[in-house]
Amino acid sequence: MMSQLTFPMTEVLVVAECWRNEPDAEAVIQRAIAAAAGSVDADVGEAELAVMLTDDPGIRTLNGNWRGIDKPTNVLSFPALQPEGARKPGDAPRMLGDIAIAYDTLKREADEEGKPFAHHLSHLAVHGFLHLIGYDHENDADAEEMESLETEILEQLGIPDPYADRERMN
Repeated sequence: MMSQLTFPMTEVLVVAECWRNEPDAEAVIQRAIAAAAGSVDADVGEAELAVMLTDDPGIRTLNGNWRGIDKPTNVLSFPALQPEGARKPGDAPRMLGDIAIAYDTLKREADEEGKPFAHHLSHLAVHGFLHLIGYDHENDADAEEMESLETEILEQLGIPDPYADRERMN
């Protein structure tokens, strides 16, 4: 008997009215995170995470409060502290953390880069998820590893490499 592959339970919270213009956003995020979870070598099956869909003022506040940067950004990730010791049967699902995505910045970037909104939303969801499970881009080697994984995951979703134009831009 084959074991059933499980993905993290993802709750999407819409906290900014502008997201009401994107009725497919939750499905896009769920699909992107499921693809990411299925592509990484990490135990995330019985885990939970939350994605907050906010606007630039909302993410600017988060960015200021948590990172000391007083400006909006496209996505922020807040990994949850993990309890020590082995998990026991009956334990509550592990909380991976929270992701916040800003509509205004996402839309502006997608428009400027000529990308479909859903493609850029998928990319930001994947990017945020990878941060929750320990990936980062603080140095060139880590950035290359994370970007390569993002590209692989997005390719599974039929989304072109979001970094392909970088060479032409530099």
